Amino acid sequence: MVAIQHLLGGGNPPPSFASSQLSAAASAVSAASPSPVISLLSWNVLLPNSVDGWWTYKMYNPPLSPEQRYMAAWQYRQDLIQQRISTTQPNIVCLQEVAPDSFEDDFRFLTEDLGYDGVALFNKGRFRPATFWKTSELELVAPPVHKDRTLLTAFRPIVTKEGEEKDGSTATTRNLYVLNCHLQAGAQAPRRVRQIHEGMRAIMTLARKLKEPNPQENLPILVCGDFNGGQECGAVHYLEQGLIDDTFVEDGKPVTNSSKVLPLATPMIDVMAAVQRINGDSDDPEQEKQRSPSSSPPPTMVVSELISQLVDSSGENNDKTAYEEPCFSSKSLERLERIYTRFATGTTDNNSDEKVMTTENVEQWLIEINGQVGRGSEFREAVELMTRNLNTEQDEDGNNNEQHTEPKESAEKPTKVPLDAILTLEDFQAIYTKELRQGKFWGIAHDLAVMKEPLSTEAGNFEARYDRLYCSAKNAISPVAVMDFLCSEPCPNAAEPSDHLPIAAAFCLMPEDKRQDTQSKKSKKKKNKKQLIKNGDNVQKVGN
Repeated sequence: MVAIQHLLGGGNPPPSFASSQLSAAASAVSAASPSPVISLLSWNVLLPNSVDGWWTYKMYNPPLSPEQRYMAAWQYRQDLIQQRISTTQPNIVCLQEVAPDSFEDDFRFLTEDLGYDGVALFNKGRFRPATFWKTSELELVAPPVHKDRTLLTAFRPIVTKEGEEKDGSTATTRNLYVLNCHLQAGAQAPRRVRQIHEGMRAIMTLARKLKEPNPQENLPILVCGDFNGGQECGAVHYLEQGLIDDTFVEDGKPVTNSSKVLPLATPMIDVMAAVQRINGDSDDPEQEKQRSPSSSPPPTMVVSELISQLVDSSGENNDKTAYEEPCFSSKSLERLERIYTRFATGTTDNNSDEKVMTTENVEQWLIEINGQVGRGSEFREAVELMTRNLNTEQDEDGNNNEQHTEPKESAEKPTKVPLDAILTLEDFQAIYTKELRQGKFWGIAHDLAVMKEPLSTEAGNFEARYDRLYCSAKNAISPVAVMDFLCSEPCPNAAEPSDHLPIAAAFCLMPEDKRQDTQSKKSKKKKNKKQLIKNGDNVQKVGN
């Protein structure tokens, strides 16, 4: 058994040594082993904003000044991503949250500069996973399989046997299955469980199609990506325990109505937790003795702590998670009311003392938070509520009947704020409550800050391990090195282009285990012999 090496990749600040040691460690193991060694990096890169993703700058906290806006530009972020991948040099790159409209241009550096000429892009959605590989190192043995937010690729590593043939002919080894996941975010725990279960079943379906021997017990599998949940996540529990049923509760509700069983003989291995790390770092021999080994992987998401400042956790809300119908705290509502009061200059016919936001006021607000009118979920919600208010006023004046009190559905997206319409304080708070319940804490924090009601910067960080990397049984594939990427500041920032940190590891693809197959043949032969004895003269010969 090869000891698993623990390596440190890029960080903030970056380490003094290059993160290319992942490929160096893989090469060292490969030189000492007849089996191929494969390395993989997984990373939610945060939606590229070259064409889409205009709102990316809102992810930076505290908000960027005009002089700092270059950090949020795609060219700057793209350079950071390229540097990280080029120094890590994995065989396989699994990305999440790529944009289909600009995909080829966004990641041309991978295909043209870094040599990842094999590409599989998920076939639908605005936020997609994509898998890259080098065709000189890996052969795709079947078309990619697209399920619900999971992308399955199957590879056969190409191993050149030096000296065997003068023409440099190659020999191939067993297949490797890679499931690249970007599970659904928010209060969607049942869907996340269905997504990972469906992805694992897709692996077994493909394995049987490729006539793999004993796929339940001896199949090399890597599952990676953004699970949008930590250890409390049902999808994580499913992989690590091998099953999940209706007793598992996430966000206050069961994640499934029936048992779901992992289609493997043993649970998946949490690769990043499979290595011993040393807590602390010191050259002092006495302090060195006090350092203890730990299996706790570092967080892959490091962002400003916002939930405790925004969400009401008093009374009956005390035990709820941030996704169980969260409500604003009283202080947050007071902030929103002060902001509304500063913008509102209009009045209603019923009460001249009550100020409301007019069309012009709403446009001023949208420009302040989104840079322009016509984009963002705040704009869409405001248009819907103001249209409803306008139709209600017309209905009260007798100009319209009841069927027009709801805004008409249209295939065309709105581009302007309705004229002569109002937005009430309740509407304004409802818009941000919807943002809250969609998990857009970062967007709310940005808007509050630019509207001069900033949250505290002293609340610390929210840290979680949402990004995961799993491998199947060690008799099929065994981790030989893992690489941590560390950051202590809220991400994204000047050194980190995403709100997620990457994870990476190297694996030894073990020789195919024939024992189970041989045992299966023995059992079949024994069964046939019993059948022969039972049937007597009715069966003259079984097999050859």
